[in-house]
Amino acid sequence: MTVTLKGMTWNHPRGYDPMVACSSRWFGETGVRVEWEKRSLQDFETFPVEELARQFDLIVIDHPHVGQITDEKCLLPLDITGRESERTALAAASVGQSYPSYTWQGRQWAFPIDAATQVQAWRPDLQAAPPANWTEVLELARAGKVLIPLRPPHSLMSFYTLSGNLGRPCAVEGPGELIDIETGIQVFEMLREIAGLVDPACFEMDPIAVLERMAEPRTTAVVAPLIYGYVSYSVKDFRPGLIHFGDIPPAGKSGPVGSALGGTGIAVSAFSKNPDAAVDFAYWIASGDVQKADYAAAGGQPGHADAWKDAGVNLATADFYCATRATLDGAWVRPRHDGYMAFQQSASDRLNEGLLQRQPGRTVVGDLNRLFAESFR
Repeated sequence: MTVTLKGMTWNHPRGYDPMVACSSRWFGETGVRVEWEKRSLQDFETFPVEELARQFDLIVIDHPHVGQITDEKCLLPLDITGRESERTALAAASVGQSYPSYTWQGRQWAFPIDAATQVQAWRPDLQAAPPANWTEVLELARAGKVLIPLRPPHSLMSFYTLSGNLGRPCAVEGPGELIDIETGIQVFEMLREIAGLVDPACFEMDPIAVLERMAEPRTTAVVAPLIYGYVSYSVKDFRPGLIHFGDIPPAGKSGPVGSALGGTGIAVSAFSKNPDAAVDFAYWIASGDVQKADYAAAGGQPGHADAWKDAGVNLATADFYCATRATLDGAWVRPRHDGYMAFQQSASDRLNEGLLQRQPGRTVVGDLNRLFAESFR
């Protein structure tokens, strides 16, 4: 009897197409079928993993969920006896902290299959070179040439990135403050300044919406200084306008460090009726040979260093990977405790309320610190 696994990923060519393509090859090699469904990006960031684990064998997750899923016992740990050498190889090939971001309380809850962080995007046909620092970003914003995604949680992600880049990153453990009040005010005012210079529609835009606007033939938006990289837009003919990606424009003095790490990992449901088959697929699709070949060729954004340094993979994507690697390697891992996901939503909402209503930075940052402390209770 053919084993059929059900998988859930997110609704974008980068998230869905490589899973289908790789699963086709896997079926040919093993006879195990993997059928994929997809959910919106917003659902991906907020939908309870436990509910998905009761319906699917394989789930593509975001690393800040690991504290919650550990408490709920809805995923199988992947650090299985007898496969140590495979995990050692995966850990050694981590892009930045992608692999350890799925490690929690001594167990490995997912393998990275997609590495991402906030980077910089620009239209090379309309902007010869990207801004080299935050001052140049503001100059372009005053000229009406900048967009930045501010729809929750992306406003908070930019808050994280700016604080990290200034050399004073937000806390990842509690129950103390998220950020010292003076640094928090400084970062809030930086966000307030750029938010006041861009199209107010940015408050309703996620990275995909911004990149779609930037890719339009007659766009006036030529730079997005802090945005999660989407390799699809750097592939010729994906959209009318080709977008290039590079390292974030530093606001501090230490280069492209401190960006808020994103990406996705492949996880296995604790409720799967075919756990061995699901675990085998997870190890296989995260491996370097698959990531730099079938996964990348199908439009995926690999999570394995073999793909990121592959000349052919870079040639097909306007050097997306080598041009952003320094930012990935210097990226910052968000808090991951049980309670963080609810904080991420409430903090993003509170941040946007403060930006839109021009509230005092001290008040807003004080509320962020209070919400962070409460998230540990």
